[in-house]
Amino acid sequence: MTSTGALFLGLTAVVAALCGVLAFAIVKIMSAARAAKNANPLGAETAFMASAMEDALQRLREQERAMKARAEASERLSSEIVASMTSGLLVVNEEGGLRTLNPAARRMLGLPDEEAGGRLTDVLRRAAPLSTVVEECLANGKPIVRRSVQLERIGGGISHLGVTVSPIRDEGGLLHGAICLFTDLSDVVELEEQLRLKDTLARLGELTAGIAHEFRNGLATIHGYSRLLDLERLPTDFQPYVQGIRQETEALGQVVTNFLNFAKPTELTLSPVDMSGIAERAADEIRGDVRARGGDVRVTGGFGAVEGDEILLRQAFSNLCRNALEACTDAAVPPSIAIDGSPDREQNLLRITVTDNGRGIEPGLEQRIFQPFFTTKAQGTGLGLALVQKIIVTHNGRVTAGSGPVGGRITVTLPLI
Repeated sequence: MTSTGALFLGLTAVVAALCGVLAFAIVKIMSAARAAKNANPLGAETAFMASAMEDALQRLREQERAMKARAEASERLSSEIVASMTSGLLVVNEEGGLRTLNPAARRMLGLPDEEAGGRLTDVLRRAAPLSTVVEECLANGKPIVRRSVQLERIGGGISHLGVTVSPIRDEGGLLHGAICLFTDLSDVVELEEQLRLKDTLARLGELTAGIAHEFRNGLATIHGYSRLLDLERLPTDFQPYVQGIRQETEALGQVVTNFLNFAKPTELTLSPVDMSGIAERAADEIRGDVRARGGDVRVTGGFGAVEGDEILLRQAFSNLCRNALEACTDAAVPPSIAIDGSPDREQNLLRITVTDNGRGIEPGLEQRIFQPFFTTKAQGTGLGLALVQKIIVTHNGRVTAGSGPVGGRITVTLPLI
């Protein structure tokens, strides 16, 4: 072989080796690329799954926060509704344990502002008739609709409640408590009593006015004949009898006249009346007699204007002040009489209370003292307070009596303008 051939053969071998190395490198590179290509989809899927899980968790957290906010808002709204109700709300469990008692219920029942809890019978010791109605519903599982319940007030008097109790059942119909709603109907009952009283007074006037008129005519005749008798021409023994006839006929004539004034229908001349002026004038009428007996009369508080007949209202409060003065005189104490006004703008009412330091009103006589011809005084006719009640009722008001810390107390309630 020539040298040229050997050189060519060597170059060929070198080229072949280089081509093999290059081919091996290319194969390695392609293998690595394939391996990398096969590995990338799994990493991308893992990253995608992690991102998706994070997004889902974030949405769940947001939903949880939203649900918690809605729950808190719902609970807050429920609490505000229960607290703002004007009716009493009472909820008990199946064992008679108190779960809910709203502020209106506490005000009506005179209970302190405390958390609900304890046995119903223990919490409502002063309102046993109400707890009895709730226990009846728990016992028979039947609703009680619009039942009337009477409760004794702490300060005296009677409260009238309209009560509705409904059983609380779960989805399976199992009883697990009761809900009670009640409303104070005292004002409605008082209004009904006023209407009945107004009707009774009207009937009384119609039935007795004619008879009283005839009695007055007969008494006037007897009194007239007794005045014709000359006492100086009568025997001395007969003179006291004639004087007695004159005195008794005059007294009976005054009683009949007062009764006619009470029985006749009241015709009102309505106009705005400043009640502070009425109170001051009534106080001025008795102030001289009160001070002469070592006492005093005062007007306190606030007043307002009502729509009424000024003359009749003046007569009513004058009678009340005279009645208070007589009570102090009968008790033999220096009179201390107060006329106190208290306007209630929420209910649009004016309450005027006349108090004295006399003997007070005996228990059980609070209503009877307004009946015609009923009196506790030795010289009374029993028509003064009856006439006061008639005037106040005619003005769509009401009058109540009771005993204060010392002496008697008469409270007149009138609607404000």
